[in-house]
Amino acid sequence: MRDYLLTLCVTAAVTYLLTGPVRKFAIATGAMPEIRARDVHREPTPRLGGIAMFFGLCAGLLVAAHLQNLGSVFELSNEPRALLSGAALIWLIGVLDDKFELDALIKLGAQMISAGVMVAQGLTILWLPIPGIGTVALTPGQGTLLTVALVVLTINAVNFVDGLDGLAAGMVCIAAAAFFLYAYRLWYGYTIEAAAPATLFAAILMGMCLGFLPHNMHPARIFMGDSGSMLIGLILAASAISITGQVDPDILRLFEGSTREATHAALPVFIPLLLPLTIIAIPMADLVLAIVRRTWKGQSPFAADRGHLHHRLLEIGHSHSRAVLIMYFWSALIAFGTLAYSVHSTSMWIVLGVVALSAIGLVLLLLPRFRPRAPRWAESVVPPRYRRRKPAPAPEAAPGPAAAEEDERIPVPAGVNGATAIGNRARFTDRRKAGTPS
Repeated sequence: MRDYLLTLCVTAAVTYLLTGPVRKFAIATGAMPEIRARDVHREPTPRLGGIAMFFGLCAGLLVAAHLQNLGSVFELSNEPRALLSGAALIWLIGVLDDKFELDALIKLGAQMISAGVMVAQGLTILWLPIPGIGTVALTPGQGTLLTVALVVLTINAVNFVDGLDGLAAGMVCIAAAAFFLYAYRLWYGYTIEAAAPATLFAAILMGMCLGFLPHNMHPARIFMGDSGSMLIGLILAASAISITGQVDPDILRLFEGSTREATHAALPVFIPLLLPLTIIAIPMADLVLAIVRRTWKGQSPFAADRGHLHHRLLEIGHSHSRAVLIMYFWSALIAFGTLAYSVHSTSMWIVLGVVALSAIGLVLLLLPRFRPRAPRWAESVVPPRYRRRKPAPAPEAAPGPAAAEEDERIPVPAGVNGATAIGNRARFTDRRKAGTPS
């Protein structure tokens, strides 16, 4: 555990320290696209945050390779090299997209090629544990198709959810934490060496997200862009593939009897078939809903819109920070609830706890729709949004020509989120909505 924590801390430190210089580099190179109609932010913000995250990945793998307890992962398995190869390719495509806005089909092809590169080096699904049947071995063609599909779905699910400051990095960090605990239990508790690469990948992924989050929380100073979202999506998929298709379920047989009985009895202990899907359940649901919504309207599945889950939370009435925290809550509930069930499947308290937390989450989710009004005697101690509205003041006289001319002045271009890299904030704010004509 000490070596994993050291790898996590080094990855987080490198990512955090490099994000500042990368931000200045993004501003200097013009990797700062104009605000689109679907965007939530109101000031141009640099991208390319994935550059710092990729170098954090390289630093984490380099440190792990020189540690005594983790060095054997690189000697006994080719999976770290396969991950680095696929990550380098998808990261390069993401950097080009952040700068030049590549076509969606080009990015889809790059995602499939990156998955193919990992498959060619041995990071692929070899078998699947199916309840009631046992271990089903896959042919090379079936394993390749299933691996590529899982990689592409995970990358796009993470990319779709990257719409609010700190949302994608936080949700992937929560998923990686749950996955790390599960993989570490298999490796350390059951002495299964095949689970060591997945444990390492999850620890490095947590470090990348934790190092980038301080720069990406609302108001974000830099975005990870596609170079970051596709990168962490690929690493998350690689962790799931490593522990799903590389760890033989028969090793985890806890009961005597036939393979079918042993597989069914040990299901709560080796949930690798379900856990990778549950930790990205919310991004995957957002992806499926987006495809259905756009296809129903006759649009391309890759056409961007403002119908994602985080956009709907803002429309309900949640603030930016509260919408992010609600998404965090549901991600953690699903991921850690599944993890707890895999450890103690016979405990009814786990089910009751998940139900209770789900009820609390629903209340928080619908709170703006049912906002109570405090009585007048308690208005001084409750937040302003729960107080009764005061009558609007009488309209003032129409402004004179001088005041009208003052309001119509063109605002001075604002700096990037108030940063000193370009200049100070504008003195006069532009109240036009993003995407509207001048």
